[in-house]
Amino acid sequence: MNAPGPNSGPESGTRHFAGPQGASTKLVLASASAVRGRLLSEAGIAFEQVPAAVDEAELKASMHAESASVADAATALAEFKATRISARHPQALVIGADQILECGGAWFDKPVDRSAAAAALSALSGREHRLVSAACAVRGGTRIWQASDSATLHMRELDADFIERYLDAAGPTVMKSVGVYQLEGLGTHLFSRIEGDYFTILGLPLLPLLAFLREHGVVP
Repeated sequence: MNAPGPNSGPESGTRHFAGPQGASTKLVLASASAVRGRLLSEAGIAFEQVPAAVDEAELKASMHAESASVADAATALAEFKATRISARHPQALVIGADQILECGGAWFDKPVDRSAAAAALSALSGREHRLVSAACAVRGGTRIWQASDSATLHMRELDADFIERYLDAAGPTVMKSVGVYQLEGLGTHLFSRIEGDYFTILGLPLLPLLAFLREHGVVP
């Protein structure tokens, strides 16, 4: 569920803030997600966005094979990204985030092409699925905070013709979403009921994160 945002480019929107002891600290978002950058920007948080080039698929597959919980896996992926960027910015407060979609015990990945997108929507059609979003904060390579939250979404029955028309109308942007939808856009037509926090669905447990950032002086 990604949408263009003002901080969608790498290393944009730099600001320093006074931490608990008054020291100047840089805030970094270790994510390529434009929507996560937009959520932070619209909440009045300035930061430097530095995507982490990591092999998420390998870690995700390993944790799934080990029967890890979805929340634990999402948190581990968020920490993996933040730790990687923290090595390059050891004095910064680095925020990592990740989201996993689970349906019937299966974990879904972002579709690689339109055919995979249609297959994913067909698999989710008429069923409920869960989105788990996690975030963590790392400073100097050490995790100092973490949070995760989940939302349950009930998708309507979608026939093949509807799926094709939806993909035509939604465009290639939805291919960047693990669920092949943006709830803030045409994706809202796919659902009969939604249970959970809106920001969690968009990919970030924003309210717990803002509470943490307030404690560290990012929000006045």
